Amino acid sequence: MVGAAGPSNRKVVIRADIDALPITEASGAPFSSERPGIMHACGHDAHAVMGYAASVLLERQKQSFGGTVRIIFQPAEEAEPLGGRRVVEVGLLDDVDAAIGIHADPYTATGKIAVGAGPYTLACDIFDITVTGNSAHAARPSEGVDAIAVACSMVTELQKIVSREIDPYDPLVVSITGIEGGGAYNVIAAEARLKVTIRSGHEATRQHAWKRLRQIVQGVASSHNASAEVDLRRGEPPVINDPDMVEIIRRTGAGLLGQDNMLSAPGWTAADDFAFYSEKCPSSVTPREIS
Repeated sequence: MVGAAGPSNRKVVIRADIDALPITEASGAPFSSERPGIMHACGHDAHAVMGYAASVLLERQKQSFGGTVRIIFQPAEEAEPLGGRRVVEVGLLDDVDAAIGIHADPYTATGKIAVGAGPYTLACDIFDITVTGNSAHAARPSEGVDAIAVACSMVTELQKIVSREIDPYDPLVVSITGIEGGGAYNVIAAEARLKVTIRSGHEATRQHAWKRLRQIVQGVASSHNASAEVDLRRGEPPVINDPDMVEIIRRTGAGLLGQDNMLSAPGWTAADDFAFYSEKCPSSVTPREIS
């Protein structure tokens, strides 16, 4: 936290997310991860450096501005238990007037800043589906209920939530990201498991997708004489960029880099637990590229 001399009671948060992903880096870059199976695939190493650089710069210049800047080096942006939710739970935003986040973005040219007001990312929820059938010998599948076959039918039917039930202008993404079951070559699987993520832009669409996922899973299971359980973990809400904060960033960025280097940022279908910040106080998360 950097405190400044002056009469202002204003407090601003800068969020720097610092966690890595379970991926082995093969980029060959001189700053590649030194730990097998772990890398900063979303640029969080850059975010951490930017947060540290901001803290050093602000400390050196703290006599030239009023108010307080709180820099949060936040873990667990990528997966539950989400760090952004925890930041809110422990009260780090209770006395804050505004929050700012920055992303390194490969789709934004070096030396440019992109920012946009209003909805910016989608909400994200994850589901674990367990399908239970009946084991049998692979040579006599009629004597069992093939949980893998049932799960495959679910994969096909769940895609229709987006393609046939939702307005194309209403953002919704349903992705089945994992399927596993069985073991032996000659045994029909009695159980199969699916991993699903749903990204949504509006709460009503989010609730509809939850409802239909459960209905489809139970319906497909029943039609195959199987059973299924669905475990939902509600994740982060959408990031909503505050218009006043966006305007401050536009003016500041134009002053530093020139108006030609300020771009409009369209919304994207990823999720970001900075959304918990934007629910709590006026906020903006800004993509920029770094060389």
